[in-house]
Amino acid sequence: MARIADLIAAGRTFSFEFFPPKSDMAQLTLGRTISELESLSPSFVSITYGAGGSTRQRTQQLVQWIRQETTINPMAHLTCQGHRRSEIAEILDTYAAADVQNILALGGDAPADGSAEPSDYTYASDLLDDVLASGRFSVGVAAHPEVHPRSPSRDSDRQFLAEKMRRADFAITQFFFEAEAYLRLVDELAALGVHKPVIPGIMPVTNKSQIERMAQLSGAAFPTWLAERLSTVDDPDDVRQVGVDVATELCARLLEAGAPGLHFYTLNRSTATREIYANLDLPVKG
Repeated sequence: MARIADLIAAGRTFSFEFFPPKSDMAQLTLGRTISELESLSPSFVSITYGAGGSTRQRTQQLVQWIRQETTINPMAHLTCQGHRRSEIAEILDTYAAADVQNILALGGDAPADGSAEPSDYTYASDLLDDVLASGRFSVGVAAHPEVHPRSPSRDSDRQFLAEKMRRADFAITQFFFEAEAYLRLVDELAALGVHKPVIPGIMPVTNKSQIERMAQLSGAAFPTWLAERLSTVDDPDDVRQVGVDVATELCARLLEAGAPGLHFYTLNRSTATREIYANLDLPVKG
């Protein structure tokens, strides 16, 4: 396995995100997706981490399974919600023992039902300090091109992000639909003296209502031009085709502008990502 910081230093990375399945059927779907995407030779994959205890356990199990049973390099998400420092230390020991070398340190969202456990951490930067202090991982953080929905202002958002990135190895962004949002973020960080790699996150539209809800929750703008383009189609296959075309155009623009890679939010499905790969003529295993 390899540290993501080293992979980025060696060239562009192409990576995918999965979430832990919650049922046997979902497990089969994810297994099939991982098998299909493994042939694309991703630089790494990331595994999300929920606010509930059972989801957290499934994250660890999935990360370890990918590490042991596939050729894919896994990165584990870790959040500060409801965690004591002793628990984080134990999780980091478990990952290190399994030769997992990459962590994405996040603030995370509290459980929607208000059942959050007490935590020794308030912000992602607090968790970042402890992960870095262990000295065993390449560590990334999250970035919001269109500003974190809980940030009081754009300036404060960028200042906090810059402070995290001065210590972290890289950032991965929340998804967005217009290249200008990403390019402005990179310029704003550069103006603050931060030039570390920011990997853009890409989520192809495959379901109109689902993507609009997710965009609202994440703070991503859903452009009028995209809504209008989607309004002309209703068949699910046609919706996916529009989403793939739009994502392909976005990826091409980002790569042309010098992005250090692409990170695809797959929603545990492979079709759209494989189609974008083919459109961009990205390298795959022979």
